[in-house]
Amino acid sequence: MEPPHVVIVGAGFGGLWAARGLVNRPVRVTLVDRNNYHTFFPLLYQVAAAELVPTDIAHPVRSIFRRARNVDVRMAAMTGLDLDRRAVLTDTGPLDYDYLVLALGSEPNFFGVPGAAEYAFPLRWMADAVPLRHHVLTRFEAASTADPARRQRLLTFVVVGGGPTGVEYAGALSELIFGPLLEDFPGVDRDEVRIELVEASGALLGGMPEQLGRYAGERLTKRRVGVRLGTAVGVVEKDAVRLSGGEILPTETVVWTAGVRGEPRAAAWGLPVGPAGRVPVTPFLHLEERSEVFVIGDLAYLEDGEGRALPQVAQVAIQQGRRVAANVRANAGGRPMAPFTYRDPGMLAVIGRNAAVAHVFGFALKGWTAWFLWLGIHISWLIGFRNRALVLLNWGWNYVRYRRAVRLILPTVRASREDADYEQL
Repeated sequence: MEPPHVVIVGAGFGGLWAARGLVNRPVRVTLVDRNNYHTFFPLLYQVAAAELVPTDIAHPVRSIFRRARNVDVRMAAMTGLDLDRRAVLTDTGPLDYDYLVLALGSEPNFFGVPGAAEYAFPLRWMADAVPLRHHVLTRFEAASTADPARRQRLLTFVVVGGGPTGVEYAGALSELIFGPLLEDFPGVDRDEVRIELVEASGALLGGMPEQLGRYAGERLTKRRVGVRLGTAVGVVEKDAVRLSGGEILPTETVVWTAGVRGEPRAAAWGLPVGPAGRVPVTPFLHLEERSEVFVIGDLAYLEDGEGRALPQVAQVAIQQGRRVAANVRANAGGRPMAPFTYRDPGMLAVIGRNAAVAHVFGFALKGWTAWFLWLGIHISWLIGFRNRALVLLNWGWNYVRYRRAVRLILPTVRASREDADYEQL
């Protein structure tokens, strides 16, 4: 008798941990992803800020499962879903399943802001981080010969969203610009550069205690980042941002970290869609009417005991991946499934050298203590010894030498919407 076939779509945190939980179990697993690598998303902003290269935070999926006898990896993009036939449609052909795990992640949520999708740089995937890094570098190259009017736009950088990604990227961008870049471009005065962090709510890091958000704002201000709270973005244009109060910021660089939404094609595939494009699931993480279809990670909508939607963060996806693997094993073995319970380990954000905030196990930490905690946790969660060693080496070099080594502009991959192509390295 053939073992049940489990198709997992997405090799992010949720999909990867679900597949790991099924290794060498009495099931056949096919892990599908449009890329052949897993990305460690919490450090993606450091690729965009020229601190790390893509290979530091990416790991080949096939190498993770090379010794797993029952796991097949397929590089393919999901194009559709036939729920009645129990088949996933991909650009390399259909895949029939007995159990399906959708771990497709999320897409940037522009909240209907005009021009945001066209002109803002999202920071969600590796394909976003590399062009953004090259775009920032080419703004300085262009500024060295630009007329005064365009020079102002070139040297103004607007980060939209005061959550962890926005705060971390604004801090990293400040260290990049006011460190090695200004040394590389002696003709650019530090007072010409503006970095503005725009947050619609009244506080940074909304999921953390208020004092940690205040600390983050103070540290960013010391790093020459303008922090604008209670300010929404009204329109994003090619060469400016219009704020809700009517102010116009001339800029050619808008980085959008204001939120994410579920896979936009989910409804067309016949899946129920709830708030922010997320798919509602039962406490067992499957669809209400189809117990063989599980949805986890950013795409899944599930509320906690207080009626709040679970956050779209890595720890939720990892824990859901583990629970789904256990539930598939239980169901395939004729045992009852168990509901998912999220155990919140806390939240961390680094603001730059020697400065971070952490809310873990009910304790609020900041400064050096939180910074060391942030370093240790992120290194431990990276996949592969090589990745851990390279990241540690890069961090050590940057810390001691105040340098960012990844400042190359190479041909073949697009660096901005009007510039030539630049290579993804």
